[in-house]
Amino acid sequence: MALRNCRDVVHSEAVASRSAEHRDSRESRNGTPHLDAVSLAIIEQLQEDGRRPYAAIGKAVGLSEAAVRQRVQKLLDQGVMQIVAVTDPLTVGFRRQAMVGINVEGDVESIAEALTDMPEVEYVVMTAGSFDILAEIVCEDDDHLLDVINKRIRALPGVRSTESFVYLKLKKQTYMWGTR
Repeated sequence: MALRNCRDVVHSEAVASRSAEHRDSRESRNGTPHLDAVSLAIIEQLQEDGRRPYAAIGKAVGLSEAAVRQRVQKLLDQGVMQIVAVTDPLTVGFRRQAMVGINVEGDVESIAEALTDMPEVEYVVMTAGSFDILAEIVCEDDDHLLDVINKRIRALPGVRSTESFVYLKLKKQTYMWGTR
């Protein structure tokens, strides 16, 4: 398509952006946002470098900077992704990490919800298998970890037992699983 002037470029980008936004705004059958190939490509670009300029992402995925900005904001608003600074806990004073397996009597979701309110708990997942819940804990030291497990997690009504897996050395931590 040959564009004659700047007004044609702006109009064609606006139409493409509205069309792409409509395609991207649908939800899949399970209620999660439907992500088209362009949104997936944007996510992969940001997984490689969370500070990559929108103009550079636009070139890589075939959208204008403004369209990328809108897509990113929509992905953030929908909870599809977060853009955060990932730190090494050891370098910022958190020398003890552990995965805690938790067995529950009764409502697993209420225990999982209570865990999400604890600032030391970084990750909570309800599971099938030996444990009902796995929770990743990041603490300053062993005393802090003991306090969190013994006085706060085990004190929750419905917690039947816990098993702690203290991290000795972190060999790999990545958020580059892509979008497959």
